[in-house]
Amino acid sequence: MASHGMTSPGIAAGSPRLHSVQVSAPRNYTQPLAIVTSLFFMWGFLTSLNDILVPHLKSIFDLSYARVMLVQFSFFSAYFLFSIPWSRVVNAIGYQHAMVVGLLSMAVGAFLFIPAASLASFPLFLGALVVLAAGIAGLQVAANPYVVVLGKPETASSRLNLTQAFNSLGTTIAPKLGGLLILSAAPLAIEELHRLAPQALHSYRVQQAASVKTPYFLITGALVLLAVLIAKSTLPKIESARCVPGMDVNDSLWKHPNLIFGALGIFTYVGAEVSIGSFLVNYFGQPEIAGFPAKIAAGYVSFYWGGAMVGRFVGAAVLRKVKTGHLLALCAVATATLVTVSMLTSGHVAMWSMLAVGLFNSIMFPTIFSLGVAELGCLTGNGSGILNMAIVGGAILPLLQGVIADRIGIHHAFFVPVICYLYILFYALSGSKPNSERYDNRKALSHA
Repeated sequence: MASHGMTSPGIAAGSPRLHSVQVSAPRNYTQPLAIVTSLFFMWGFLTSLNDILVPHLKSIFDLSYARVMLVQFSFFSAYFLFSIPWSRVVNAIGYQHAMVVGLLSMAVGAFLFIPAASLASFPLFLGALVVLAAGIAGLQVAANPYVVVLGKPETASSRLNLTQAFNSLGTTIAPKLGGLLILSAAPLAIEELHRLAPQALHSYRVQQAASVKTPYFLITGALVLLAVLIAKSTLPKIESARCVPGMDVNDSLWKHPNLIFGALGIFTYVGAEVSIGSFLVNYFGQPEIAGFPAKIAAGYVSFYWGGAMVGRFVGAAVLRKVKTGHLLALCAVATATLVTVSMLTSGHVAMWSMLAVGLFNSIMFPTIFSLGVAELGCLTGNGSGILNMAIVGGAILPLLQGVIADRIGIHHAFFVPVICYLYILFYALSGSKPNSERYDNRKALSHA
């Protein structure tokens, strides 16, 4: 099997109390999977575009690393704030309608970038990011478990890796395209900014911020069109799993350590991935690393996300042959090693070792997610909400790394992701075991 007892909602191994998930025809899920995969692409594109917004807004508003990381803090905090409400929306109106509402929420957030740029207001940019991310959180809550249950349980981890590969396609394209459109004009040096009169400074900021208008206007239109497409599509309906009344209804999320440890795994993984991606443009601009201007450095960020895309396509095939926890452990060791090498070296060795991290990041999110919901049965929906809330790691850990970078320098602040990857190694080897494996092992030890 691709994962440790991975089950879809309501299909818990050896559990008599659960009804299986009922999915209506058609049984060929290629078309609905293709439609839902387009959502993965879109939110990946928009998430990765933040890596271009970070250096752009840093130069416009003359921000410290800690302050500019409010971009990621605002964006990923939305997952913590809105995941549970979105899970209730999904329960109330269904997966398909929730996806449509999520897309329209994203469209509103993308459109707010236009007045934020016109006013050159950093707080308004942050507000637009919260609205945009709130919509993406809705898509995550609906689409991830939808893909998990849309097919055979034993291939759920592989299937989620495949759809996440198209998410990585979006994250690969966005930095290159965003660099060309948003970072087209060379910003003034900090010393020149400080010499400008207040009115001239505001005019300069409005001029520089205007470069985000066209990209986010086009994104708004694309999101509305995608919402219409999803609304008019015929997607299989998934009936919620339910526990049979009066039979072992005392099951609790807290009784599934693989979920609790998995939530912390999602927290650390997303935090590490976003921390690295957010700092790459500034990192490659350091004289001791590559000395690239922002526009050129942005192009190299695509290698980081492109590695994740390649790794997910490969991982989707490998996970049909290799035990999920073993592959996750191998990737955790590789990422921790590569980041450490980058911290201890300089020049192109430091640059390419950091970019190579993306390849081994690839399978982590979908793998941790599928291991986290394994054997939850009728609690899978609630477990999915918990895991999506844990994406708030992308808000907290980059901000922490920003504070550290302001004090010890950007080069050596990457020890934060290293700690995260070491935790993921623990999860892969021990924390991810579902109850059937965890308790069977305890019984075996007690009889030994």
